Amino acid sequence: MSEIEIDTPHGPARAHLHPASAPRGALVLGHGAGGGVGARDLVAAVRVANAEHLSAVLVEQPYRVAGRRSAAPAHQLDAAWVAVCAHLAAGPLAGLPLVTGGRSSGARVACRTAAATGAMGVLCLAFPLQPRPRRGATEPPPSRLGELEAVGVPVLVVQGERDPFGMPPPAPGRTIARVAGDHALRGDLGAIEDAIRAWLRRLLDM
Repeated sequence: MSEIEIDTPHGPARAHLHPASAPRGALVLGHGAGGGVGARDLVAAVRVANAEHLSAVLVEQPYRVAGRRSAAPAHQLDAAWVAVCAHLAAGPLAGLPLVTGGRSSGARVACRTAAATGAMGVLCLAFPLQPRPRRGATEPPPSRLGELEAVGVPVLVVQGERDPFGMPPPAPGRTIARVAGDHALRGDLGAIEDAIRAWLRRLLDM
């Protein structure tokens, strides 16, 4: 594993590279809003990717590299992500089919930028479908289903059965893997790995 810093419009991002030998593709994943790239589900996804001969990259957004806990606005996250993916596609991952994704907020970023990054598929770990209502609000905030619906390539959503943010519905091109646990996805890493492995094999054999 090696690390590189990548310039983006909103400061440097950090990419943790986990190369595979003779890779047939690459998986690039982002972290959640308040977490980091050490999340167990992200590490499990890297493990599966490498076993399936995909190079994997875990990306720290610029606000995390700068030591801030509060997430940057969505447009900044998206712009930084596109810049990172472009740098990787021109360098360490050159010539490899690209699968993007992440957990929670990182999954949303990957969905919103799937077309801009040229992703062939998107892996969503704990997609935060239904935001929690703000204190004093009289109506629930709108669902984020539209971000999933807008993705024009195959999507896998791995979602805990007790996730307080809800369960996205399946749809053509969108696979939902229900696993034990909540939003943290710590309940059954084996089931998470099995779902990712099966989906990656189908995706790369298309």
